[in-house]
Amino acid sequence: MLLSETAMKCEAGKCGSGDASMTKKVPPKPLRLQKATVKQLFNVKTTQVKTITTAKEQINYGYIVAEDAKKVDVHAWFSGYVTKLFADTLYKKVEKGDALAEVYSPEVYKAKQDYLHSIEYDKKTPSPQMLQSARTKLRLLGVSDEEIKQIKTERKANEISTIYAPQSGWIFEKNINQGASFSTQKKLFQIVNLDKVWMEVKLYQNEIEKLSRLNHFTVKPRGIATTYNAKKSLLYPRLDPKEATATLRLLMDNSDGLLKPGMYAKVYASADAKNRLVIPLTAAIRKNGIWYAFLATEFKGEYEPVIIEIKPLDSKHYEIIKGLNEGDTLVNNALFMMDSDAQINGAY
Repeated sequence: MLLSETAMKCEAGKCGSGDASMTKKVPPKPLRLQKATVKQLFNVKTTQVKTITTAKEQINYGYIVAEDAKKVDVHAWFSGYVTKLFADTLYKKVEKGDALAEVYSPEVYKAKQDYLHSIEYDKKTPSPQMLQSARTKLRLLGVSDEEIKQIKTERKANEISTIYAPQSGWIFEKNINQGASFSTQKKLFQIVNLDKVWMEVKLYQNEIEKLSRLNHFTVKPRGIATTYNAKKSLLYPRLDPKEATATLRLLMDNSDGLLKPGMYAKVYASADAKNRLVIPLTAAIRKNGIWYAFLATEFKGEYEPVIIEIKPLDSKHYEIIKGLNEGDTLVNNALFMMDSDAQINGAY
């Protein structure tokens, strides 16, 4: 234990009420402990300030949704009747070009016949403009180029027309049945492609600035062993006033087909890995709003309390902002020093 200069003089009987040294403020001395003795009696351990490479991780939650651009509505370009329905159930898987339904439409059948007549007339009296007009009318009614070529080759107009799937995906909406009639502009089907999906993540206001700067996330859906990588797509420019949350959209690959709209998932966000100067949680102690650590001095067995600036890093470490350097030796358990010579000396 160290005594102040004044205390030492008084102990020797050299001070009095008029001694100027009684009013002189003496700076606190460092805490001096004989290391071997302390370890033997109090099991004090030391640790070193070190640098580790780490990334802060945060967990948020969200739901899988289908991409808007991958939702395709199949509308009727004409009125007619369903003669044969191939896409006969909801959530049926279809491939691009698959027949969804065969239909009869008086309007389309008449346009096919008009095209045939134009071909015959063009043979006798060349009329490319009339032929092009008849061909364009068929295209506007949704007749494919393949079928138009077939009419020209076979010189035959089929009264039945086929509606094909414009993309691969799943039938999420089906608004016709076998034998039903339909009118122009009616939505017959909606096909949703799930090769890629969105993850909509909920963020609280205090998380927006930090997480919106990140580009890559890890997603762990409930009930699926696979972990997915996700890329930031868009931070929605409005908040939900009821929940006071923003929505961050992530884009995910779903080539394995396991992800389904409506699935709940945890989203792990990690800042870019960086080198951080750290100490164990036990090596720092707070008093009167100030953080301290007990630093080994150049003399063996001597420690002194130093003011430090820190912030929590993870469940085991504080990150050093100011006050310590890599390789500094500290008392591992700062709480032990609370009732030690440091307080007696007034250094802490």
